[in-house]
Amino acid sequence: MADRKLIILVVLLIVLSLGHDIDHIFRGDIRWHLLPVLLLFAKDVFLGLGLCFYLRNKIGPLFWAVTAGLGAALGWLAHFSPFTDQTPQYIFRAYATPAAGVLAVALLAALMLTLIVTAIYAKYLWARGSR
Repeated sequence: MADRKLIILVVLLIVLSLGHDIDHIFRGDIRWHLLPVLLLFAKDVFLGLGLCFYLRNKIGPLFWAVTAGLGAALGWLAHFSPFTDQTPQYIFRAYATPAAGVLAVALLAALMLTLIVTAIYAKYLWARGSR
């Protein structure tokens, strides 16, 4: 049986990921051409399919531990590493108003925190032996 807390975390991940994708579009990082937009939202489709498979007991918490762990690593590389130009400061300054910049950075922070919590909780469930 699927774990209710993990389901809530995954749904939150999907919502925050969609919000972050929209942020990328508003900042002009992704142009409104079909292929870039499809690629951007492909990860959200992947997460949605993963949730469907999890609810049908086709995959377990280890899938979410690995997926969220990889997402946190890629998010760190994309926004917090010394090798990126998409830092939180850049995201903040990309908006005309400070409120919009703060909202975008808060969305990124919430997404990263949710990825980390999901990875840890899913790993805990897997180690405990939950399917």
